[in-house]
Amino acid sequence: MHASHPRTGVWLVGARGSVATTAVVGAAALRAGLIAPTGCVTEQQDFPHHHLPPLDSLVFAGHDITDTPLPKRAAELAAAGVFPEQLLAPLEDELTAADREIRPGCPAGSTAPQEEAANSLAADIAAFRDREQLDRVVVVNVASTEPPATPHPAHHDLAALRHALRTRSDVLPPSSLYAYAAFTAGCPYVDFTPSPGARLPALDELARAARLPYAGSDGKTGETLVQSALAPMFAARALRVRAWSGTNLLGGGDGATLADPETARSKTDAKRRGLGHMLGHAVEGTVHIDCVPALGEWKTAWDHIAFEGFLGTRMSAQFTWHGCDSALAAPLVLDLARLMAAGHAAGATGPLGALGFFFKDPAGRTEYGLAAQYAELLRFAAAPGGTP
Repeated sequence: MHASHPRTGVWLVGARGSVATTAVVGAAALRAGLIAPTGCVTEQQDFPHHHLPPLDSLVFAGHDITDTPLPKRAAELAAAGVFPEQLLAPLEDELTAADREIRPGCPAGSTAPQEEAANSLAADIAAFRDREQLDRVVVVNVASTEPPATPHPAHHDLAALRHALRTRSDVLPPSSLYAYAAFTAGCPYVDFTPSPGARLPALDELARAARLPYAGSDGKTGETLVQSALAPMFAARALRVRAWSGTNLLGGGDGATLADPETARSKTDAKRRGLGHMLGHAVEGTVHIDCVPALGEWKTAWDHIAFEGFLGTRMSAQFTWHGCDSALAAPLVLDLARLMAAGHAAGATGPLGALGFFFKDPAGRTEYGLAAQYAELLRFAAAPGGTP
């Protein structure tokens, strides 16, 4: 442990899910010196580290509506090949300790006023911070994707939102309720999903009033990561992209969740939003998401790009991405927790667009190109108290 750094809490919404479990296992394995920090952007040699809490200062807790113990969930993921089974025995005590800090989340269908649920969630986070004597807690939403939010007049004004929460049970979608609770507890918030989260105007108002940062949305781990590198290449070489279509095959819980067309719309909208910005014009094509249970924890994406070159010559490019989503996402969760802690310590407020490097649809920015986003991320890491 680095004695010069106070410990930083990481409160995971969806704390027993695949991404959260893999993040906790990975952090514990790094602390024990059992693995290398492969995939951790903030652990690269050229990355500015001096403002970031060390990886071994992170302490984990969270909310979840399931009761499968974290060690058992980790064993299930190891059996599925997400990480080596031999890691689990030396990490059992840390996983058990993290599991003791997981509290029940908000079940669907509650008829109680949402203010009660928000206060309970906030109290859980504050109690964890006090109990563990943490300098700060970063709340990260890695729960299942939600459908687009049903518009509500209270979403646009904080005073109206607070009034509605006192009497109604259906004002905020779950991700936004967790964001409200995080801000109420004085904690920055990260939405790793395409769910509404903190992006409602009333919650932006709350974050700014409490002088808290937030970031999101929808972690960029596969198909869209490749798009954000390739699309600026086509634009820079003056090759006109005529169509860009993608098909995504997902297994596991993510695939089951996104089998619902309305829920999948949140994901497909986030995937397509940046493409026109990067190319400089609208482009034909769609994104399809299909659930394939046999893939388990893996996902496959196939993209077809039709483009036009000199003299109008028609050409095409294709790529296939096959990866384990939890193993791709987990190190980014650790990166984001460290960066948000640094931003919070430096007084950053509102959406941290400088963290757009990690997201498909970054709050606070309209820059989607990967190289430009990385340059901005480096500037932020070097001076997190500067203008985001």
